[in-house]
Amino acid sequence: MALTTCLWFNGEAEAAAKFYVDVFTGGGRNAKIGTGGRYNEASSKASGQPANSVMIITFALDGQEFMALNGGPHFKLTPAISFVVNCETQKEVDYFWQKLSEGGQESMCGWTTDKFGVSWQIVPTVLGKFMADSNRVKAEAVTAALMKMKKLDIAALQQAYEMK
Repeated sequence: MALTTCLWFNGEAEAAAKFYVDVFTGGGRNAKIGTGGRYNEASSKASGQPANSVMIITFALDGQEFMALNGGPHFKLTPAISFVVNCETQKEVDYFWQKLSEGGQESMCGWTTDKFGVSWQIVPTVLGKFMADSNRVKAEAVTAALMKMKKLDIAALQQAYEMK
């Protein structure tokens, strides 16, 4: 894998990695915890993080590699970067929406922020087809329906698509 996404946490890296792996495996996806490393005396002094606490832990979700870093309070996660979970069915949308928004904050158009501050887009795969339709009236009807939703509803998007 040429790229690994690094997520910056303040003491929650291991809990976040385990949470994401549990959510994805519970949703029938491939996910696993990888390797990790701890702060030693020297790195603890340099970073201000407790010695022997988790510095990094790697994990993979659907083949995408991640590293969670306990870097301290210096940087915060932002919704300017989000991860898209492509879902084939409404059952998948419902599952990932419920699990990833629990303890976090639901937003509009399929976006949610989890309890660790990471932003996710829970998106039915059919949405791309609807939005890219050469019939712009259909695409605009789907967009209008989408803009009214928090968790995306495939049946309602399908209905908006077929009405035009």
